Amino acid sequence: MATKALDYSKLYAKGLPPAAGPWEGLYKYNFVTGHGDPDLIPVEGFIESITKALEKEGPNLAVYYSDGGPLGNLALREYLVKKLKKHRGIDVSVDEVMICSGSTQCILLINDTLLEPGDVVLTELFSYSGALNNAKKSGARVVGVPMDDDGMKTDELERILTELQDEGIKPKYIYTIPTCQNPTGTNLPMERRREMLRISQEFGVPIFEDECYADLIFEGEWEHAIRSLDDTNHVLHIGSFSKSLAPGVRLGYIVAPQDVINQIVSSKIDVGTNMVTPMMIAGFLEDNYEEHIETVRDMLHRKKDVLVASMREHFGPTVEFYEPRGGMVMWFKFPEGVDTMEPLEAAKERGLIYNPGAEWTADPENYGSNFIRICYGLPTEQELREGVAVLAEVFQGELGD
Repeated sequence: MATKALDYSKLYAKGLPPAAGPWEGLYKYNFVTGHGDPDLIPVEGFIESITKALEKEGPNLAVYYSDGGPLGNLALREYLVKKLKKHRGIDVSVDEVMICSGSTQCILLINDTLLEPGDVVLTELFSYSGALNNAKKSGARVVGVPMDDDGMKTDELERILTELQDEGIKPKYIYTIPTCQNPTGTNLPMERRREMLRISQEFGVPIFEDECYADLIFEGEWEHAIRSLDDTNHVLHIGSFSKSLAPGVRLGYIVAPQDVINQIVSSKIDVGTNMVTPMMIAGFLEDNYEEHIETVRDMLHRKKDVLVASMREHFGPTVEFYEPRGGMVMWFKFPEGVDTMEPLEAAKERGLIYNPGAEWTADPENYGSNFIRICYGLPTEQELREGVAVLAEVFQGELGD
């Protein structure tokens, strides 16, 4: 007698998102996810760096944590202390820096440490979908703060905090992407960074500062991190190497007070971030960061210009957008009443994928449905031109706009 197959769907935890389908590979016109440009991966530099690291440290791979303890590779943390001081104005010790498997793991660990069901967190109205989704999965209520072309509006932040305080609610944190904001591309001016910190201190609500795109500034003087202004431990700061080097390296970092780092360690149950990649990256960055990052910025700047010109050519004044001064994403606003989710399947059939805006807002019931996010890091300049032309054809055919 045959045994009946087990139906796992009856065992799944409640509240799970819909199951993912089989991976279909990369689309020809891939306008999603923070991919990099394959031609800019410093393969030869990585080979040289990892060879030296393994020759010197290879035998240490036999022991957990032998490259710097549970906080991760010591050489990489030492490099980060110098880099954060020089480029972001942040002055910390190696014991206040923890290496993680990408900035998304940083978000998960901080949420695991801070959030409980029923908590409230504040974010920009439009924000990173991974952060929004994980906060909601943790049982938190996410409240979006209105934005303009300078990022989160601090007067609105103070208003919302005051209203919540009157209701007896104290949010767990204010999540912000102040530099090369995802998805809008905006940058929080220094005056607003100072004001946000003042508000944080006044209400006793920490700032969760995500600067995973901060290396990708195009040109000019750039504001230091909010964490650089803070001498009262009100700012938790995270960053990433995924955008400046390669997503596949899967390395991010948390900057936090040592007592907070120690608590986060207890939630990091993977017995430490892999040791080989940090060995390679630490050696490479020490000698090559400045030259490499300028090459990446120049490439992204050119691609951004191509994307802007193509959108203007094919959509004209129908689509509004803020032109970013850095990063690898742009945020496009279609007329009210347009639902950018509707043409997505038709776009996929043409080999094109983009992010519908409703996936990138704290309040999808009321905002975001008429926006799309386009990542321009992976496509070539020609693919950007062709892809935008396809996008225009699809939207015209599906929506008549």
